[in-house]
Amino acid sequence: MSDFKAFLRRKNIEFSAKRYGIGALGAMAQGLFCSLLIGMIIRTLGQQLGAQFLTDIGTYAMAVSGPAMAVAIGYALQAPPMVLFSLAAVGWAANAEGGAGGPLAVLVIAIVAAECGKAVSNETKVDILVTPAATILVGVALAKWIAPPIGTAASAFGLVIDEATRLRPFSMGVAVSVLVGVALTLPISSAAICSVLGLTGLAGGAAVAGCCAQMVGFAVMSFRENKWGGLVSQGLGTSMLQMPNIVKNPRVWIAPIVTSAVTGPIATCVFGLEMNGAPINSGMGTCGLCGPIGVWTGWLAPSEDALAKGAAAISPTAFDWLGLILISIVLPAVLCPIINGVCRKLGWVKDGDLTLA
Repeated sequence: MSDFKAFLRRKNIEFSAKRYGIGALGAMAQGLFCSLLIGMIIRTLGQQLGAQFLTDIGTYAMAVSGPAMAVAIGYALQAPPMVLFSLAAVGWAANAEGGAGGPLAVLVIAIVAAECGKAVSNETKVDILVTPAATILVGVALAKWIAPPIGTAASAFGLVIDEATRLRPFSMGVAVSVLVGVALTLPISSAAICSVLGLTGLAGGAAVAGCCAQMVGFAVMSFRENKWGGLVSQGLGTSMLQMPNIVKNPRVWIAPIVTSAVTGPIATCVFGLEMNGAPINSGMGTCGLCGPIGVWTGWLAPSEDALAKGAAAISPTAFDWLGLILISIVLPAVLCPIINGVCRKLGWVKDGDLTLA
């Protein structure tokens, strides 16, 4: 046993919640942002400006989200170069096989593949063959084996959301807003889930409310720790950056979740906010303002999914614009810090709990 522990130390393999649940998870969120999310922002900008080259650039960036996440995880685990580069193939396979649960599949599989690659690295005279082969074989085999069930589980989560859309507007507003908002912050793809479900209409509006509550809420309530950089990276990037902090103290998640439970039914019952753009926009929140932009484009030219459900183009009124601005920006920015302030007074959240790595 002592020899095995010595081997793990020599290989820098540490089985710990901190390394996997905080370090690797935080790196994965950054990899997701640097591929899928920034790609979605650029593609949306290109589509709105009629700039095909920007649309193409964004599409290419979105296509490599799996490799980007896996390499980021390998970097966090301090994988040697041969392992790190081999993780690109692992990430592609895990993300492709995982479907809506692609990011979660990449997280689990990339960790295992990286540690296996580290274990064999520089142990033979033909390291240039052994290390990448071991990393890729282990990773892709796992992707074929466990990524589909992970994807099925993520899709089942999506079915829960779909079922929630059948409820009355108030109940639906709470359920969809909270569930999709939680999915946005978790290492699963809320955008993919919304896309698979074709989530448009009132349900799409509630989803937008929940995602914005998470992103704007975390961005504003953590301003004292993260300043302007954190405001932009979370408010226009992804609230998934807070996952390491949520793992350390789950109570930091109370304020955004409660906020989404409030703004969801306001969106559906008060403003009748519908998201009739592309369904993927329902799960994007304020990432590059894709959620609000999806609502706007849905007003003017509904997507095929929305048209199939009876949506029609409208001329938005001042009331429509007021609802969109309040739900997307103002209410999360006001409510979330207030609720988090209560959590601070109760001693549930302390200074530094929301600091980004």
